[in-house]
Amino acid sequence: MRTISALLTSLILTASHALAAGGAPEGEGLGLLAIFFIGFGVMIVLFQFIPGIMLLAGMLKGLFSLGRKETNGAAGNE
Repeated sequence: MRTISALLTSLILTASHALAAGGAPEGEGLGLLAIFFIGFGVMIVLFQFIPGIMLLAGMLKGLFSLGRKETNGAAGNE
């Protein structure tokens, strides 16, 4: 029984080192379709970023010009 457990322990240790070594050929990197997919995602973010900046600028302009409304002379004192 002792020899069987020693044998199994040594096999498990050796197999774990062999499996951790890898040895598989490395991939070629991203394919053309993956690059197009990432580029499409970037374009969506950019096209949503530009109107967001314009909306923020409009809100800030309206917020800071809130107290400075110009009154017309025809509607006021005559």
